[in-house]
Amino acid sequence: MISSIPKWVGNLFEDTLRPNVKIIASSYLSPQMKLIRFQGDISNMSFRIGYANVIRVSETEFRNYTVAYYDSKNGVLDIIFHIHRKGVGSLYIDSLDVNDELYISPPRGKKLFSPDIKQQVFFGDETSIGLACSALPTLKRNKHQYRFLFELEDENRNVPLLLGLENVTVFSKKDTFRNDKWVSDLSIFKTGDWKDASFVLTGNVKSVQTFRKVLKDKTTGKIRAQGYWLEGKKGL
Repeated sequence: MISSIPKWVGNLFEDTLRPNVKIIASSYLSPQMKLIRFQGDISNMSFRIGYANVIRVSETEFRNYTVAYYDSKNGVLDIIFHIHRKGVGSLYIDSLDVNDELYISPPRGKKLFSPDIKQQVFFGDETSIGLACSALPTLKRNKHQYRFLFELEDENRNVPLLLGLENVTVFSKKDTFRNDKWVSDLSIFKTGDWKDASFVLTGNVKSVQTFRKVLKDKTTGKIRAQGYWLEGKKGL
């Protein structure tokens, strides 16, 4: 996904693709986590677990966001945003309010979910909570065994429970998923119960890389990884 394009190209798309959704509700789950409900014609959008939608956040910048919930019949979708206020995307989303209109692209992306595998483990950070929310109904409906592992800032640690996520373990970012020896000591590796699970790793690129390295040594399960952001790099 191209995260930035020349202004004239962006304007060309904007002239062609008019706002297709309107914000009908907005709330903060924590000072850094914002839940926005959009309404519009999403009947032709094909949603898949792990897919992302593109939002134009400035004249030249675009960002990917994962839909946490959708109802095509009523034209409603929810996105959970991480508001760190350190980039153009975060500042733009923070400024949005009820009745604002914008264009959200149809979802597309990488297949992250393997429904044929009974055990599912999802790992990520604040940027991964929307993915977890989108996966939960399917996991419950199909009677999967599942766990969610999050590394979160302390002020965001209650957000997964506020959203109704289950089987959640939250780690402080003061712990470190950048240390392979520390990751190797996680409780999920203490027994062989999850060695054949499907592991979905998202969020910070360095954390994803470290966890993936440990998993390759300790499990035989399927690993799907997609870094959402990296310090010092704009829009993955």
